[in-house]
Amino acid sequence: MGKNDMAGSGSGTPEAVYDVSVEVYAVLGTANLPIAQLLKLGRGAVVELDRRVNDPVDLYVNRKRIATAEVVVVEDHLAVTITEVLKRAAD
Repeated sequence: MGKNDMAGSGSGTPEAVYDVSVEVYAVLGTANLPIAQLLKLGRGAVVELDRRVNDPVDLYVNRKRIATAEVVVVEDHLAVTITEVLKRAAD
């Protein structure tokens, strides 16, 4: 591999890295349910999460928590805006 094969967009990062897909997801909250209660859930069931309205959500990349964010609406889609990037990915 020659020097030009490793050239990026001026950042020192190889261009091939920009084509790598990563899984990004936001966790609105969690709930612990016994299996018996889980099996009783049906359409319209409400599961209370451990977060309140306006609490930040956790943003994960490839199963590592990397930031906190706020939920926003963009046109007719839910989205997140990053409010804090963690210094080190949390497990």
